[in-house]
Amino acid sequence: MELGLYTFADVAPDRTSGKALNTNQRFKNLLEEIQLADQLGLDVFALGEHHREEYAISAPAVALAAAAAVTKNIKLSSAVTVLSSDDPVRVFQSFATVDQLSNGRAEIMVGRGSFIESYPLFGFNLKDYDALFAEKLELLLKINKQEVVSWRGKHRPSFESLGIYPRPYQEQLPIWLAVGGTPESAVRAGTLGLPMALAIIGGMPAQFVPFTQLYKDTALSNGFTPQLGINSHVYVANDSQQAGDEFYPAYSAMMNKIGRERGWQPMARAHFDASRSAKGALLVGSAQQVVDKILYEHELFGNTRFLAQMSMGTMDHIKIMRSIELFGTRVAPQVRKATSVFS
Repeated sequence: MELGLYTFADVAPDRTSGKALNTNQRFKNLLEEIQLADQLGLDVFALGEHHREEYAISAPAVALAAAAAVTKNIKLSSAVTVLSSDDPVRVFQSFATVDQLSNGRAEIMVGRGSFIESYPLFGFNLKDYDALFAEKLELLLKINKQEVVSWRGKHRPSFESLGIYPRPYQEQLPIWLAVGGTPESAVRAGTLGLPMALAIIGGMPAQFVPFTQLYKDTALSNGFTPQLGINSHVYVANDSQQAGDEFYPAYSAMMNKIGRERGWQPMARAHFDASRSAKGALLVGSAQQVVDKILYEHELFGNTRFLAQMSMGTMDHIKIMRSIELFGTRVAPQVRKATSVFS
């Protein structure tokens, strides 16, 4: 099973142009995180696209290109690229460029996005939420398979027999479909034969088993081998108490800010700790506790990839680096050893 990290590069907002020290330092910290993950032998580092003041990454491919120059082996992916409000040609070109710069380590994780800011920002109507994604995904997959493309569509201008360049270093760019839990998304991924990434950020992981099974059954019935990634919130410290005490303040502040926008109940420490239980969604604890929960989820889903989101909110960079170190040196070896039995 592949193991890796993803982040949205959370940042304390600084609206003064030219003096955004928070953002500038966050990008420096981000490259240190990616370099450390590469040095520790982790498999993937992914960056999420957002268009909000809390997050530094609005252009994942640009940041991944910088990461390509300072890493050697780790795969570099988006998590996600909001394809509905982007242009598939430019998405392909950007990630093909990252692929060339990294000697074949680029991936794209596409989705419709968990926030909606990009739709009015780039002039798209939310009424077309699903139609935009379906059409643009079709074009992206077509470009990925062939160099010269003709296109007719409703939401993107047509063109005839045009070459799309540069081509990637790999024969094709790996394209994952990121989903939030709707059955239609699982069926889409399985029908198209795409690897599927599921983010579990709340509730009980076991409740998603029927959803992931729907994806697997659909993929197999269409002649594809399913590849499933699970993405979760993770923080590793020397012991369980330390992990909870260090992670809770920044995590709860971030979740409560989003929750106020979406009508969620405020997160108290008791709810946070309940989510850290053996079968809860949060993987926050000692290295052994995180190992046990990754393996528990692997038993549930038979996933082929696990990505951890740990640099969240205003978490101290030194603590995040320590968590990455523990993940790479103490969690990853045990998980790989245990899951190799099933591979």
